[in-house]
Amino acid sequence: MPQLRWTLLLIGVLFVAALAWWELRRPRQARNTLEPRSVPPELRPEPEDEEPPREAVITLPEIRARIAITELPVLRIADDSAPEAVSEVRVLPPAEPPVLAGAEAAGEAPACGSEPIVEWPPEGTRKVVALRLIAPSERFAGRQVRQALAAEGFVLGKYAIFHRPAADGRAVVSAASLTQPGTFDRDSIDRQRYGGLNLFAVLPGPLSPAKAFDELLGTARGLNERLHGALQDDHGEPLTPLRVAAIREVLHSDSAAAAGHS
Repeated sequence: MPQLRWTLLLIGVLFVAALAWWELRRPRQARNTLEPRSVPPELRPEPEDEEPPREAVITLPEIRARIAITELPVLRIADDSAPEAVSEVRVLPPAEPPVLAGAEAAGEAPACGSEPIVEWPPEGTRKVVALRLIAPSERFAGRQVRQALAAEGFVLGKYAIFHRPAADGRAVVSAASLTQPGTFDRDSIDRQRYGGLNLFAVLPGPLSPAKAFDELLGTARGLNERLHGALQDDHGEPLTPLRVAAIREVLHSDSAAAAGHS
């Protein structure tokens, strides 16, 4: 009887030991199935320098204006006393005088009237005050420009640009194109499109500097009401009331200095 008891006890101990061994072996097998097998050192790739994650770079497409005036026209003012002299505003006269037949044959004559007298002072004694009328997203139609200039009293004349005469017939305000070469062709003006107008007065002229600027400013505003563009100063900055006052102050100072020298 004691021998049977010891036999059963031994069998129980062996069973418990076998069960414990089995339970300990199961997690190890699970880890072996989940963990990748170790790679021999000679087959492992060499470690690379880790770089910090880079932020994504978003490159926006370049947006260009539909109308880009990259270069303003150069206007040459011919000087009878000094043919080689040039001023800030220069007008290149056409190689041949304009012909009226083309515009008349088109069924509508261009702006007509007595051609203004252009008597600009010689180089070194003149001052040019200028404003710009810039077209909006679409260029000004040529016919629209011609009609607006004619309505403001401009006449196409010397140097193939428009002039607005004073009471004595002398040009007080002139208008050139911002589109190269700056001149207007009677025969094709209605078919062209223009990026803007360069409006300027050459001093001294038929009017005092203050009155000449008033004429220039009033003319620019009148044309802008007809063409619906944007007014700028000669540096391309918006023509604000503050900028207008600054131009007046400069003209007044120049006039006072000239009077002092005389």
